Amino acid sequence: MAKYSTGSGGDSAGGSCELCGSDSGDLQTANVAGASLQVCDSCARDHGETDGPAGGDSSRDDQNRKRKAAQNAAKIQDTQKADSSHWEDGADYDDDQLPYLVSKYGERVTEARQDEGLQTGELAEELDLDEADILAVEQGRATQANVGGSVIKALEEYLDIDLVESR
Repeated sequence: MAKYSTGSGGDSAGGSCELCGSDSGDLQTANVAGASLQVCDSCARDHGETDGPAGGDSSRDDQNRKRKAAQNAAKIQDTQKADSSHWEDGADYDDDQLPYLVSKYGERVTEARQDEGLQTGELAEELDLDEADILAVEQGRATQANVGGSVIKALEEYLDIDLVESR
């Protein structure tokens, strides 16, 4: 059974391990959960950062961690360099940009559609658009629904209304 103590502060030759209680003879100082203890080789490997003969192990582990971190950072930079080519030609999302819309644009579309005697599904079919896009415009959430400028243009032309600010 482990004898858990704060250490005798004596030399590392002789005595028993302060964690497992074994009488190994060769003890080393190890930092275990913030306490400096005299421990056997086995307990030092399993539980502590050593200052004694096996101290090179924690130093080596630290060097390995730093080397792996540097390798990971290099991989990230290489990946970013390889993938950055798509930024040179510009992003695709600007192709069908939504223009600035007039106030209450949704009400204008709804009123004009109803004046034409059409349901949203019928208007969508007539313009070859998704009904969800027309509903989003009518409900005033064109921006949140990522409706493109081409949808607005088609609605303006078909319904003969102005939806875009400052033409």
